[in-house]
Amino acid sequence: MSNPNYNPFDNARAQFDHAADLLDLDQSTRDLLRQHRQEIHFTLPVKMDDGTTKIFKAFRMIHNDARGPAKGGIRFHPNETVDTVRALSMWMTWKCAVVDIPLGGAKGGIICDPRTMSLNEQERLCRAYIRRLHSMVGRHTDVPAPDVMTNGQHMMWILDEYETITGQRTPGMITGKPVGLGGSLGRTEATGFGVVFCLRECLKVLDINMYKTTASIQGFGNVAEYTARKYTELGGRVICVSCWNAADKVAYTFRKLDGCDPAELASIKDSYGSIDKEKAIALGYEVLPGDAWLSEDVDILIPAALENQITPDVFPQISKQVKIICEAANGPTTPDCDPLIQEAGIMLIPDFLSNAGGVTCSYFEQVQGNMNYYWSKQEVLDKLEVVMDNAFHNVFDLAQKKNIYMRDAAYMVAIERVVNAVKTRGWV
Repeated sequence: MSNPNYNPFDNARAQFDHAADLLDLDQSTRDLLRQHRQEIHFTLPVKMDDGTTKIFKAFRMIHNDARGPAKGGIRFHPNETVDTVRALSMWMTWKCAVVDIPLGGAKGGIICDPRTMSLNEQERLCRAYIRRLHSMVGRHTDVPAPDVMTNGQHMMWILDEYETITGQRTPGMITGKPVGLGGSLGRTEATGFGVVFCLRECLKVLDINMYKTTASIQGFGNVAEYTARKYTELGGRVICVSCWNAADKVAYTFRKLDGCDPAELASIKDSYGSIDKEKAIALGYEVLPGDAWLSEDVDILIPAALENQITPDVFPQISKQVKIICEAANGPTTPDCDPLIQEAGIMLIPDFLSNAGGVTCSYFEQVQGNMNYYWSKQEVLDKLEVVMDNAFHNVFDLAQKKNIYMRDAAYMVAIERVVNAVKTRGWV
């Protein structure tokens, strides 16, 4: 679970404030970008299968849309908070800007646990959500997508309800849809593959052969799985994977020193990324405590689960062998831990750069949906690779030029692009 001692929105604003100081931003621009342009809080009464009505709390936040329509996923999680959604929407603004796609930042969430709900209950919840938001979202304003515990089926229920209300066919109003119903080929792999494209370029500039590297991954949802698949395909060796076990309600680390098989692990996980412990043992995996992924003697740590996982309290557990922390999750490292990472000489690939492959491919899906013309999978992945490679080198080059931390460089690149947009529009 996320560390409750840290507020993600406080973290996001602290990171922004630090970058704003480096950029010497004026006060009015700081005030604009520290706040959200729009926040919507609402409740959703939903009829459950047993005949009772349950009230769910929901959110939709737009941080900034100066560079284009707002973009951001919808999360279903029992521990969702308003400040998590606020932080994620702000990070989406920087994420879109750092890879230079013409979108702004948004995020949505519903406090619920889909693991305990039937499909009919989930469908009614999705339709209720968009009924409240239909006048505020759309391909030219705010484009939702899947996020934690949501998927293509949820997006299709939302799209269907939206089109029923508006009387139009608008597949570009939401992304993450199934292929054949307006979804893009390559979207399933995009975030994880984008992580590895950044990691590959990082290893190149550090003159490290990927074939000689090992990695430890936290999480085994979609992002972690495809990160592991691509990293292994390119010659790396995943030593262990840590993830939440739904049956035991505790996290475990699954280790195989001669290398985990991502396809094998994917065959024994559920739709929420929970690996079956007994099946893993039968396949020869050691089962260790959930935090053991941090202390493995590997070259690369890839946090790909929840925010606030790498803190000053746990940093001493990290092996001296670690050379790179590649943030596949949103906000996995707390701001007070960044100085420790710098002092240790560990290269960090910041989250909103590393995991921007997902929103990049979502943008591709949005473009294809608006054109009603779809690209081949290879074309999508080729375009994604170009975007991610260029984004990494833009950030790395600035970090080298100014001799600054990679997270600082990424924020400077992203924030400067958003500042240019808001100033050109005359907002400040």
